[in-house]
Amino acid sequence: MRLTVFGATGGTGRHLVRQALDAGHEVTAVVRDPARLPIDHPALDIVVADIFDAVSLKPTLDGHDAAVSVLGPRGRTDTTPVCSAAISAILEAMAATGVGRVVALSAQPVLRTGAGEPIWFRLTVRPLIRRIYRDVYADLDRMEGTLAAGTADWTVLRPPYLTGKPATGRYRAATEANVPGSMTRPDLARAILDVLQDPATIRHAIGVAGPR
Repeated sequence: MRLTVFGATGGTGRHLVRQALDAGHEVTAVVRDPARLPIDHPALDIVVADIFDAVSLKPTLDGHDAAVSVLGPRGRTDTTPVCSAAISAILEAMAATGVGRVVALSAQPVLRTGAGEPIWFRLTVRPLIRRIYRDVYADLDRMEGTLAAGTADWTVLRPPYLTGKPATGRYRAATEANVPGSMTRPDLARAILDVLQDPATIRHAIGVAGPR
């Protein structure tokens, strides 16, 4: 597949790019600073573009099979609506270039019902997290709403707390429910590539977490 990755220089994005290349995909990595993606590969094209401008994004998507957004705020105190604003531009550019498939990274606390979580967590930890980081999760909530209202073949992944540990090579997943636990970034990258090629995940939010 020919993939366009937005957020390629982030912690998850770098793993995603490497794994996609190792799997034989061609990757266009959309970045602000190419120096932050020190990967040299014949199937990798690193492009500087404005993620909030659909016109700027069209060349990064033209001729590609799918888009992946692993964008996120610069820390949990960042109140910039980066995910919701960027997904609007990405979807507009996708429509203009005929790209129909997109996978976007969200987060567990966006699922308001807390389905799949222990009841004690739903009643105590979840409300606290949503209150402290309300701007971050409000942005992700808007992003998911924009995807759901559109016509693209979207899949949303909602991971838990992410760690910098090495890959385990395994993960758990649930459709329209959260999966308790934590997850390594390499395992999340693998999950993204898996759902990207799984038509059963289209127009669904998938909860993921590492092995027990």
